Amino acid sequence: MTPPMFPRRMPVVILAFLALFALAARPAAAQSILRDAETEALLRDMSEPLITAAGLRPKDVDIVLVNDSSVNAFVAGGQAVYINSGLINEADTANEVQGVIAHELGHVTGGHAVLNPGGQAATRISLLSLLLGAAAAVAGGGEAAMGVMMAGQQAAMGKFLAYNRSQEASADAAGASYLSAAGISGKGSIEFFKKLQNLEYRYGYRPRDGDEFYSTHPMTGDRIATLQDTYEADPAWNNPSDKGIEERFRRVKAKLFGYQAEPRDVYLTYPVTDNSIPAHYARAYAYHREAHFDKAQAETAALLQAEPDNPYFLELQGQILLEAGRPAEAIDALRRATSMTGNQPLIATLFGHALIATEDPANFAEAQRVLKAAVARDRENPFAWYQLGVVYAANGDMARARLASAEQQVMSGQLALALSSARTAQLGLPQGSPDWLRAQDIEFEAKAAIEREKNRR
Repeated sequence: MTPPMFPRRMPVVILAFLALFALAARPAAAQSILRDAETEALLRDMSEPLITAAGLRPKDVDIVLVNDSSVNAFVAGGQAVYINSGLINEADTANEVQGVIAHELGHVTGGHAVLNPGGQAATRISLLSLLLGAAAAVAGGGEAAMGVMMAGQQAAMGKFLAYNRSQEASADAAGASYLSAAGISGKGSIEFFKKLQNLEYRYGYRPRDGDEFYSTHPMTGDRIATLQDTYEADPAWNNPSDKGIEERFRRVKAKLFGYQAEPRDVYLTYPVTDNSIPAHYARAYAYHREAHFDKAQAETAALLQAEPDNPYFLELQGQILLEAGRPAEAIDALRRATSMTGNQPLIATLFGHALIATEDPANFAEAQRVLKAAVARDRENPFAWYQLGVVYAANGDMARARLASAEQQVMSGQLALALSSARTAQLGLPQGSPDWLRAQDIEFEAKAAIEREKNRR
C-alpha cells in the first residue's frame, strides 16, 4: 500500500476535512464505472457514426464502460449504453463491439429501457478511475481511501433488463440499419453473436442468474440467420474495418486485461517474447499491480520508445512514478500528457494529484487551477472533487473545501452529509456568488432527495 502523500504536520482543520471525506466514502458496490481517458476516447470514436445514423446527437449519448467481467451490455433509461469490461475482453475486434453498440442504440431509440421499470436498477452508477492505486495513494490507504475513488452515484447493477422478443427484433433491425447507414460491416456483429451462442452451447445453460448478455439477449439460431441475411445483403458487408480503430481497440483491450486479470494470466497471454504495443501495455499494468516498479517502468519505456509523444503512454509513466512515491518525477510526463490532450479532465486530475503529492506549497496554485478546469469539464468525477477539496483546505479556504466535499457527497448518495457540507459552505462564501449559489443548489438537491426517500418508505 502506498504511504500517505500529505504533509506530515498538517493543520488540525485540514485533517478534520480529510476525515469528513473519508466518512462519506464508503464503497457503493463491487461494480462501478471504469473511467479512463484513452478508453473513453476510443468508445466515443467507435460509436459516433452509429449514434449519428440513429438520428441522435453524439454529445447527448454516453457509451459507459462498467467494471464487470461478465459479458453484458445494456441500456437503463436515457441516452446511455453501458458495456461491461467482460464484453470488451470477449470481443476480438472493435467491429464486434460496434455491432453490440448498434444493437443497444436500437433499444435506446425504441425507448425499451424507459418502458421497462427494471431499467431503474442501473441508473445510479459509481465512478471508478482506471488509475490503479491513486485513491489509496492520496488518501493514505485503507478501505476509506478506496471508497473515495469509488464514491459516485451508488451502483445498483444487480439484474439488468430482459427484453421481450419484439423489442429484441426491433433492436436487431434498428442496429442493422445504423451499421448500414454508417458504412460499417455487420460481420463483427454476426461473429460476436455466434460467439455468444457457442458459449450457451458450451455451458449447456445461460450462466449467472440472468444478468449476462446471452441471458438478457438470447441468441437463437433463427435470429442470427435473419441478421446474417440482412447484413450480407447490405452494401457495407464487405467494407473493411477501420485500421486505426482496430489498433486502438487492441491497445485498450490489453490495458483492461492487464488491469483486471490475474497477473499470471496476463504474462501467459502476453509473454515477454511478445514485443507488440498491446503486450507492453498489458504487462506494464500487471507489473505495476504487483509493485514490480523496475519492470513496469521498462515496459512503459518500451512504449515511449515506440511513440514518444503518445499522451496515454506519458500518463502511464507519470502514474507509475506517482504511485511509487516519486510525484516530483511524475510531473513532467503528466503535464505533457495533460497539454497534449487539451486538458483532458481525467489526465488533468492525475496531474493535479501529482502536484499536491509533492507536498510543495509552491505547486498548490497550479494544482488548484488544473483541478478547477477538470471539474468544470467533468463534474461527475468524485476523485477530482476530492483533490480540489484537499488543495482548498491546504490553502486555508475551508468554505470551498466544504463545497467540494458537498459535490463529492451528493454524487455518492451521502445526502445528509452533502446537506450539512453545503450549508456550512454557504456560511463562509460571499452571498450571491457563483460558489454560494452552487452550495445552495446542492442543499436544495439534497433536501429534495431526502424527502423523496422518506416518501418511498
